[in-house]
Amino acid sequence: MRPTVHDIAAAAGVSLATVDRVLNQRAGVREVTRKRVEEAIREIGYIRDVAAANLAKGRVYPLVFILPTSDNSFMHGLHNEVRQAMIRSGTERTDIHIREVPAFDPQALVAELERLAEEKPAGVALVAADAPEVLAVVDRLVAAGVPVVTLVSDLTGSSRCHYAGVDNIAAGRTAARLLGRFLGGKAGDITVLAGSMMVRDHRERLEGFTQVMSEEFPSLNLLSVLEGRDDPDMAYALISDALGSNDRIIGIYSLGAGNRGLIRALKARHQERTLTVIAHELTESTRGALTDGTIDAVLNQDAGHEVRSAIRVLKAKADGLGFIAAQERIRLDIFLKDNLP
Repeated sequence: MRPTVHDIAAAAGVSLATVDRVLNQRAGVREVTRKRVEEAIREIGYIRDVAAANLAKGRVYPLVFILPTSDNSFMHGLHNEVRQAMIRSGTERTDIHIREVPAFDPQALVAELERLAEEKPAGVALVAADAPEVLAVVDRLVAAGVPVVTLVSDLTGSSRCHYAGVDNIAAGRTAARLLGRFLGGKAGDITVLAGSMMVRDHRERLEGFTQVMSEEFPSLNLLSVLEGRDDPDMAYALISDALGSNDRIIGIYSLGAGNRGLIRALKARHQERTLTVIAHELTESTRGALTDGTIDAVLNQDAGHEVRSAIRVLKAKADGLGFIAAQERIRLDIFLKDNLP
């Protein structure tokens, strides 16, 4: 049975009020008494439950989510999940704020992180741009005592305390295997639509995709990556141009979030050719495209789980506690039209 504050009081011969003052480092206790209480704590092996203590004190955790401004459905969903967490703030003892920065803009992200270094919230969660200057300011923030969690896209090599997102190399490899199997030994060109190679999740998905394609599907030729900045209109133009100029394209992997534009381009040409298409993130648009056969499979990460995971980890880190790694693992789901939730 774990020792309690009652056991400390009995061992030290003091009141519960005195034990509470020592544990919370408050004034009003003589030095000789403080030392007696501290010795009793060591002797009986008392370990303080910081989370319970903070609950009793009604501690509130100010947390900041830095999210990109972007006209894509997945990021809209991520914003909404954070807003839902803000509604739950009263019961979860959090005070959550969203700071927006332009997508794929490392300098804007750095400027926001530097402002937070002055404000010192209990924790920061961000969708990271993988740039040296971002890594450096994250390291400074953590060194100053502010824990940082990366969302969706990681910042490997930084001092961030946790990454709340899927294994993106595995996601790219999964997409390649699905696409290759669906094409059933056909030969032809494969187009990859990305957002930006500036973010690690897109680079890692491409890395995994390329690995499996080159190792196991040599009859499929991977074309140069199209970077659509996760913008639907840019994605529409890029895919339309690619399909209009190359009749050898038989498959498309959309590893970013410009899927509304991709779907529009595919529907405009659906009578001309049959394509096999793998995309990321289950949204209203991709759900509809799965249902009508425009897209063959969608790889999905649970944005709500990512947000809840970031909050749990940041609160634990603010208390100096660990967290359960298995609980925070973000699963990669594969959806076909047959198993839509």
